Amino acid sequence: MSEISAASLEARKRIRTDQPHTARIWNYWLGGKDNYPVDQAAGDQIRALHPGIGDYALADRQFLGRAVRHLAGPCGIRQFLDIGTGLPTADNTHEVAQRVAPDSRVVYVDNDPIVLAHAEALLTSTPEGVTAYLDDDLRNIDAVLEQAAQTLDFRKPVALVLLGVVIFIEDDEEAYGVVHTLMDRLPSGSHLVLSHTITRPDMPDVDAAVAFWNEHGTPKLTQRTPGAVSRFFEGLDLLEPGVVSCNRWRPEDTSGELPAEVAMFGGVGRKG
Repeated sequence: MSEISAASLEARKRIRTDQPHTARIWNYWLGGKDNYPVDQAAGDQIRALHPGIGDYALADRQFLGRAVRHLAGPCGIRQFLDIGTGLPTADNTHEVAQRVAPDSRVVYVDNDPIVLAHAEALLTSTPEGVTAYLDDDLRNIDAVLEQAAQTLDFRKPVALVLLGVVIFIEDDEEAYGVVHTLMDRLPSGSHLVLSHTITRPDMPDVDAAVAFWNEHGTPKLTQRTPGAVSRFFEGLDLLEPGVVSCNRWRPEDTSGELPAEVAMFGGVGRKG
């Protein structure tokens, strides 16, 4: 039995199936099967408060695909550090990157036993590339980078992927500090791909949905304004169109009007 398989079995013992969990609810909204009735019930209640919630779960996933394709394609990035991986679904980071560039090397990081239990689904790769998984926390920067260095060459550009993960760091300065420190440790030419749930006066149903979640679910979420999300990219060169609703970041269908905004904003920045 592999080390990951043994760890996965141990992780399954720590999974709470009597309490809704954000990773499983997200999986439910995306049409996945790795969720339980308690997650489906909570997901339906949140969707009743905010009917568009499924749209921004999908928008976030599609944003990941477009960003990774752009980085692995025109930008020539061949290394990806995806922290806060979440449950595997269709078109995970390594699948998208290696479809464009088969020699792409991808390291996933998550500290959630739910994700660890499903880690084998992430540990696939093209013969030319490499995919690895680390059971660790975003805040443990030294440990994460030290372990990731077994797979990635930090003398070369890396794409740091942080989708919907800094929302779990409540303190603003800690959240910005973690992201900026990680980018400081990466070489020139590296990129940051980040998305974050927002709060805005014209989206009160989002606030209601998050309040419900924070009362009943785990882990707790922290919303930030679009301007506050932009602060994560300080010191980087923002790629067009900047920090925007995820479904408006370089949409593939440009024939008509931009889609309606969702409450998940994201952007891509390059370190000079």
